[in-house]
Parts: sequence; structure tokens; C-alpha cells
Amino acid sequence: MLAIKGGTILTAAKDLPARIEAGMILVDAGKIVAVGGPEMTVPAGAKVIDATGCVVTPGLIDAHSHIGIYEDGVGWEGEDANEATDPNTAEVRALDGINPGDSAYAEAREGGVTTVQVAPGSANIIGGEILVMKCQGTVVDDMVIRRPSGLKAALGENPKRVYGAQHKLPGTRMGSAAVMRAALTKARDYIRKQEAAADKPDKTVDRDLRLEMVCRVLRREIPLRVHAHRADDILTAIRIAEEFDIEISLEHATEGHKIAALIAAKGIPCAVGPSLYQRSKLETKDRTVKTAGVLANAGVKVALICDHPIVPQQWLRIAAGVCIREGMSETDALLACTRNPAEMCGVADRVGSLAPGMDADIVVWDGDPFEYLTKTKCVLIDGEVAHCAPEAVSAAASAAGCCCGGHSGRCC
Repeated sequence: MLAIKGGTILTAAKDLPARIEAGMILVDAGKIVAVGGPEMTVPAGAKVIDATGCVVTPGLIDAHSHIGIYEDGVGWEGEDANEATDPNTAEVRALDGINPGDSAYAEAREGGVTTVQVAPGSANIIGGEILVMKCQGTVVDDMVIRRPSGLKAALGENPKRVYGAQHKLPGTRMGSAAVMRAALTKARDYIRKQEAAADKPDKTVDRDLRLEMVCRVLRREIPLRVHAHRADDILTAIRIAEEFDIEISLEHATEGHKIAALIAAKGIPCAVGPSLYQRSKLETKDRTVKTAGVLANAGVKVALICDHPIVPQQWLRIAAGVCIREGMSETDALLACTRNPAEMCGVADRVGSLAPGMDADIVVWDGDPFEYLTKTKCVLIDGEVAHCAPEAVSAAASAAGCCCGGHSGRCC
């Protein structure tokens, strides 16, 4: 048993107070078993992390990352995010391109990011299968907590640039929409053929991995996660989603502030960002850090993203801090890095809030997590110490060489 005691707990939970002063979290077997205030007592024999004067939050979650599939400091050898050989590569899987040894994972943990949704890139209209994983481990299969969690898609400049340069479809936004519609139509026909053959033993339908993946979107098992910066591309994504009755999320939503009321009315979640990034192309010329706050204030479910490696994964909290400065409420900013992305990724039953039964992914901060001078004191993933700041070693625990009383050899 582990007790984290004395800190200000920001639970991000629906059924608990949002803020608990001088609180306590009890952890056992990798799960949170209790969350409460100063009335709680430390169970006999429990290890203790003294969080007095600190802020305790759920591990942060990034709902749109390429960490591990676009390796840090490697070059083209580690660039496995885009299979840019066909505008529809629904059959490829992020799982097969991720290197869990990417140095960016350690930096993510140090920045309090414990869970990420990793997607293929945006070179293709349909880019491939997405997954959700923890930021701690050596075998990527063991780090995954949901797969698939979506199918990556893209509209706008990227696919039309990649294939237009090859004089192939799509070379325009019209062509991009046509390719997306064609993929969904073929998959719908594939479902019909399968259903027609189901009761006829003498008839079979040859497996098609590409179509099978798109079929999961049509069956609403997973959403189509559509890269779209400009408002017109966002509207195209919505138009196609309604035409085929599929669930979508908007990835980036750079001009989402221009049509925030419409997005809210449609009930479509937005993974907004990266905010700390230059206007690198025409479709991001109207980028503003105010977008996340405008969308949240309109009633849109917002997740803040780094789009690693565009913005390094560990700066998710800094992006949130800047959004707060530019009009987003602190409550919305916290939820946009915790519970909202967990819900959008389909893993809110495990991560994204501090409540009994949740995975013990917990961050102890030495101050306000959205203040740039703040550092992580201790980061837990599944109840195990994944990062511990050497400067946080207390005199009481110095013999153990660990700020958390030596309960984990991976600490410090």
C-alpha cells in the first residue's frame, strides 16, 4: 500500500470534489483505492509520499501524438509515421512503427505525461490504425491500453501536397473528399457482401485488411480522427461524417474558433493544437492560442495536444498554461489534459481522473502544474514510480535515496 498525503489534490473526477486540500490518495496493486481529505489516516505499514505543499493531479494525457513512431533525434531512420505510398493505407498500424525505446518517453514522464494516443501522420487521406498507450515500458504491446482507438484520416494541405506532387489523386480538396468517400463506400459494400455470404457456406468473401479497418468506423466501433486545420476542411469532415453516419473527432481544429458554435452544436470533440508552434503553412496562418478557450467556452469537449514531435511531448502542461493566459479557464485546461482526452480516447474507465478504481497514474508537482517554473516531484504510472526528481529527495528519506521512502528501485 502507498499513501500520497498532504497535497492539494485536483481530482478531475466527476463524482468527487474537484479540489481537496491536505488530501490523501491510497494506492494498492497499481490502482487507486481511496481519495479523501485530512480526515483519512495512513494505513499501518503503508509507504508514504509526503506531498505537503505540492499539487497532485492525474497523469497528463495527450490525445494526438506521434511519440515513438516519429523518433526523437534520429532522423529519417526513425520516421515511421507516414506510409506515403497510397492515399488510403487504413491497414497499417501505429503499433508496428513504435519504438518504446524512444528517448522522448522519459522526457514525457518527466513532464507529467503518462498516457498518449499515438497515430500515423497526415500524409494520407486515411493513414492507419491508432492506439492508446502508457509512457512506461520496454515492450510496446504491454504498454497499450486500447487498440484500435481510432482510424487516422486527413484533409487539407498535407495529402494534396504529397499526392499532387506525384500527379495522383488527390491533388485538390475536392479530390481529398472524393478519396475519403470512396474508401467509406467500398467498405460499406464490403459489409454488404459479408452479410450476404454469412448464411451461405459455399460463398466466401476474401479478407481485405484495408476495408476491414474502415468497416470498424462504419460500424461505429471506433471514430475517424480527422486532421483538419481550416474551417472549410472541418466542415468537409462534418459533411462526410453525417453522410455516412460515422463518429469523428477533429484533430488540430486550428480554425475551430471561427465555427465554434457549429462544432458545439454537432457535439464533435476537438484535439486542439499544437499551440506552441509557428505558422508553418498557409492553413495555419490564423492559428491562435485562444482557440482552445473559445471552443471550451462554446461547449466543445477539448483536449490539448502537442502533436509530438512538432512540440516536444513534455511541454503539454506549458501549452495549457499559455491557453489559460489567453482565456481558457484553469478547470477547462486541467480537464483538457486529463479527463477529456481520456474520454475522447475511450480509456476514461482507467485514466484521466483520481478516483477509486482508476489506474494509479499520478503526478506530484512542486507547485502549480501550469506555471512554467513548476517541476514534477514524483510521477507514478500504474502505481510504480516512473520519474522522481533528485532534488526532491528529503532528509527523512535520504538513507533510502528516494523522496518516496525507497518503495521503488526505479526512483531517482
